[in-house]
Amino acid sequence: MAAEFPAPLDPLTRAHRPMGLRERKKLKTRIAIRRATYRLIAEQGYEATTVEQIAEAAEVSPSTVFRYFPAKEDIVLTDEYDPVMEEALRGRPAGEDPLESLRSVLTRTVAAFLEHEPEETRQRARLLVEVPAVRARMTETMAETSQVLSRVLADRTGRAADDLEVRVFTAAVTGALREVLIHWAERDQRDDLVALVNRALDTLKGGPSL
Repeated sequence: MAAEFPAPLDPLTRAHRPMGLRERKKLKTRIAIRRATYRLIAEQGYEATTVEQIAEAAEVSPSTVFRYFPAKEDIVLTDEYDPVMEEALRGRPAGEDPLESLRSVLTRTVAAFLEHEPEETRQRARLLVEVPAVRARMTETMAETSQVLSRVLADRTGRAADDLEVRVFTAAVTGALREVLIHWAERDQRDDLVALVNRALDTLKGGPSL
């Protein structure tokens, strides 16, 4: 069965695996920190929001914030979705075209974010355009997601985990997703984000139309 796609900011409800009490407590803390951060940024802006303010709003210590998120950029960019996407990709039909497998996983993920946390998703996209540090960190987090997806595709195709073609392919797909988010934000988020993802993946498949 394919993995479910619940609310990204409430992964306690996700059904793909059970969670122990300690893991649930840590996850609740991460969620509280992220929600406090989104709220403060919406009220006073990214640069004016400090880790100390975030800690106070989330009712934790600054050291706890740093233990969960090494940098402020990580708070707005990190989520719990890589394991869900990994399981969903592993659950795609055997022999399916890799691009179509990734299309299914990515469009469902984006649709889940838009459904369950629309304002946070829009805020994150705006920060990608407005804050260079967030955009730079986004590139790093996309690379980490690409590695996760590469391992799954390598397993599905019988290739080595460090296969160059698989790495290039998944990097191209996650890079396309990054550009879609930036494009969407630059155009004041007027477009259908899921449609943009499909359009970008079509471009990878056939190249830009002339």
